[in-house]
Amino acid sequence: MLQHHLNPESHLKRVRIIADYQFGKGAGDVLFPGSVTFQMSTTKRVRQILLEGKRIATVRAHDGMLTLSVFGAGRIHRHVLYPGQRVVVNSDAAPFVAKGKTAFARHVVDADPEIRAGQEVLVVDEGDRLLATGKTMLCALCCVLLR
Repeated sequence: MLQHHLNPESHLKRVRIIADYQFGKGAGDVLFPGSVTFQMSTTKRVRQILLEGKRIATVRAHDGMLTLSVFGAGRIHRHVLYPGQRVVVNSDAAPFVAKGKTAFARHVVDADPEIRAGQEVLVVDEGDRLLATGKTMLCALCCVLLR
């Protein structure tokens, strides 16, 4: 991948718009300050967004949406009030999820009611401590029904 240390305004504007769409108004500014750098694909499209060498997010090639790193998720976690963008897992599952294991519907004790299947979310414990980030397979209502 090619790394661009310049901060082209068009790239910054685009990723901020995507973040606002995915995570709510103002998320783009929170996730991507003016000092971010971009790693570009060989086709010259933005692939990764970095801040001080740490990956904040990756632009998915197949749909143009963002996947967050835990670093990027932490920035959103501080910005979005509970229960926004969150899936809450029980205390039994929390240590495993924090190590990168999968959270299943039976582990979910609460979730943002606006969550839809296929959405990038923050996974937190019952104390709202960020454990991981992930992509939902079910909507919030389905998780409640399957418990």
